[in-house]
Amino acid sequence: MTIERMTGTRIREKRMDIGLRQASLASAVGISPSYLNLIEHNRRRIGGKLLSDLARALGVDPSNLAGGADRDLLDQLHSAATLAGDMAEIGRAEELAARFPGWAALIALQARRLAVLDERIGALTDRMAHDPFLANALHDVISAVTAIRSTAAILISQEQIDADWQRRFHENIHTDSLRLGKSSEALVAYLEAPADAEQSPDTPMGQVDTFLAKNGYHLPMIEAETATPDEVVGLSGLTGAAAALLAGICRQYAADARALPMDAFAPAAQACNYDPALLATRCGTDFATILRRLPCLPPGAGHPPMGLAVCDAAGALLYLKRVPGFAMPTAGGACPLWPLFGALSRPSQPLRAEAILPGATASHLLCYAIATPLAVHHFDQPPVLRSTMLVMPDMAQGSAAPVPVGIACRICPRADCPSRREPAIIGTATAL
Repeated sequence: MTIERMTGTRIREKRMDIGLRQASLASAVGISPSYLNLIEHNRRRIGGKLLSDLARALGVDPSNLAGGADRDLLDQLHSAATLAGDMAEIGRAEELAARFPGWAALIALQARRLAVLDERIGALTDRMAHDPFLANALHDVISAVTAIRSTAAILISQEQIDADWQRRFHENIHTDSLRLGKSSEALVAYLEAPADAEQSPDTPMGQVDTFLAKNGYHLPMIEAETATPDEVVGLSGLTGAAAALLAGICRQYAADARALPMDAFAPAAQACNYDPALLATRCGTDFATILRRLPCLPPGAGHPPMGLAVCDAAGALLYLKRVPGFAMPTAGGACPLWPLFGALSRPSQPLRAEAILPGATASHLLCYAIATPLAVHHFDQPPVLRSTMLVMPDMAQGSAAPVPVGIACRICPRADCPSRREPAIIGTATAL
């Protein structure tokens, strides 16, 4: 039943709420009780003077009887109903909103809260599964506990232990307990930080990432040329190694912005469906610049989330922009199966691959990578390579042979991986 046909139902419910008899209401507006009965059962349309007379007799505004449910509320109810599947009677959402607007608003509010909670749980799950800093902290805690347990087992054995060795074991337990306490405090402090604090702020890269994340990895001052890279570094408040790292990033950002101004690049990216190869052809620029430029699209403008990683020829990360489902350890030990590292063996050749992470959620990521040599200034010297990888979490194509990648060996459960360097730190690795 549509909202427009619910006027009679609202008249009947309002009349019953105030304890007015049907015959009394009919007499007050000058119609017969039988005709009012037809109206209340939605068998007669009503409007104009009669609707105004009934509203006045009931003490309500005519719009409350004829207006029906708010369209935004109905949209929210329909959205909430899709979460329940076949359990919800979607066809009766209008009737619910019209007859019980308060309860309908409560249902919509609860649905919004559930959506927020689901999003937070997803972020925390992703953080627990793929956060390299958390993995390192857990490794330190487990290592300290294992060392204390082993030393304690020796001390409580039935064998006689020399006093000098006992002293050494006691010193070891004391040292390991201090290390455990420090690691535990760092772990608790990290877990209490916001869920989007992806990197440790104690490292130069962590400080740079914090600054870039606050700006959405988009620097409008450089885009508009209202500030130089050095001025942006000064405004960031960073010093030392962090300032030097940010300066290099800002200089590259400025060069890319001059080559591909955002006013023209953003609509071109949308028109090409963010395909780097099409964009490189359309913009007439190199592939690496396209890969660096796409993650700099302004946030909040409807562009998909995109991550970026840049490393040198040794595989050391120089820049990292994380996005949901994609993370890499900044302190080394990253999975060597990422196309970022595979591109180093094929300089100047663009790579495209769909990567799949382990676990029940199994994030699929569309990756583009290329390794390019920097300018050569001398003869007979090996080229200085930089590898760049763009990551698109929501644009995977369902490849029949995705590349199985991980974050790092210590938190990867793939036991049969030929590139595994060390066993997983928690549990027994299994083939996934």
